[in-house]
Amino acid sequence: MKRLFVGLYILSLVFTACNSNYTPRPKGYFAIDFPQHAYQSFNQPGYPYSFDYPVYGSIARDSSFFDDNPDNPYWINVDFPGFDAKIYLSYKTVGGTSGYKVKTEDGYRDSFATNTFENLREEAYKITYKHTARASSIEDSVFKTPSGVEGVFFNVGGNAATGKQFYVTDSVKHFLRGALYFNSTPNEDSLGIVYKFLEQDMQYLINTLKWR
Repeated sequence: MKRLFVGLYILSLVFTACNSNYTPRPKGYFAIDFPQHAYQSFNQPGYPYSFDYPVYGSIARDSSFFDDNPDNPYWINVDFPGFDAKIYLSYKTVGGTSGYKVKTEDGYRDSFATNTFENLREEAYKITYKHTARASSIEDSVFKTPSGVEGVFFNVGGNAATGKQFYVTDSVKHFLRGALYFNSTPNEDSLGIVYKFLEQDMQYLINTLKWR
């Protein structure tokens, strides 16, 4: 009789647990302590542009392109070690030439083309819209900075590799393209707050950019 009582008691607990309300815990992310926005100047001799960038960032030449394309010595990155992110900045001279790898039946060969303003602008849009497969939206907005620099800013929604891109140009000599990348798997939910923080820095870089 005692065993029967214990068995019925355990069975009642099981049914009570099964019928109780279950509330899943919301997905959480690590809290991030953001530094105060503060800036320093990038104004190196010989470069065709200058701008201000965050004090928690560092400038590095983009060796992945510099060694292969000596006609583009002004490609640099603004690295953010604290966020494992960087802004890639690629510069081309309107009217100059750029080298490309063209695939043929015998392998790849070097080819050169003139950097017209129309081609550079088309290339910037083409690179941005390569993310269409993973992007939930792509919005472009034309802007003009207080110093007269003109360009287009791209907001790419969803889990694209880069959610913030832009190009600035004077259409006759200078063309600079920028893109923010993270060294991690794209996740709009977890990176959203960091994107917003670094977007302010991108906007500051753009608004302080000047041509030489």
